Amino acid sequence: MPRADKSSRVSDAYMRLKDEIRTNRMPPGFQAPEPEIALRLGMSRTPVREALIRLEAEGLVELIPRRGARVKPINADDMREIYEILTSLEPDAAAAMALRNPSAAELAPLEQATTDMEMALIEKNLDAWAEADDRFHLTLLEMQGNRRLKGFVESLYDQVHRARVVTLRMRDLPTKSTAEHRDILEHLRRGDAVATREAFRHHRQRAAKELLDILEKYKLGQL
Repeated sequence: MPRADKSSRVSDAYMRLKDEIRTNRMPPGFQAPEPEIALRLGMSRTPVREALIRLEAEGLVELIPRRGARVKPINADDMREIYEILTSLEPDAAAAMALRNPSAAELAPLEQATTDMEMALIEKNLDAWAEADDRFHLTLLEMQGNRRLKGFVESLYDQVHRARVVTLRMRDLPTKSTAEHRDILEHLRRGDAVATREAFRHHRQRAAKELLDILEKYKLGQL
């Protein structure tokens, strides 16, 4: 198999498996031997094996000798640590962007994501809301320009996303979160770095508490 073709197959297997895990079609605790996973994707075992190794490095799966792969549980302690990291990194990145006084054109994707969240809330479409929420954070991460920070934080987003998919329908409609995104956007629009940092920090702290409270209330900390 040519190197480029092999790389493409591994990348395809990786993206497809990650999507299965993020959306909980392969839920926490799902376990299967590699041949079964390859059959599920309609692919050969080699690219699937390499994709699973990448996903293990990102903390999404665990490779078990002679037993295949297991999707890692949603662990409350892991979520607490991840949100502590996000609360430390993201507010400063957003504040740095505010200092650049981004133009209306630069902020347009964030405006669209926020509007989409508000519309999804009206329609009570939680899947659309979660997609728009992800888009807001990923777009902001892309705009801040630090490639290493982007790569590191994106790997944490995958773990947060699947926890949110599990718990999203166990909580009230995300009206507070939606309003917080609008506040962050308005502070960015004004170029107010201090207010942007504080709004983002508050958003992550409140979201962490909400998620952890649900994990503990419904005993989901080891899903």
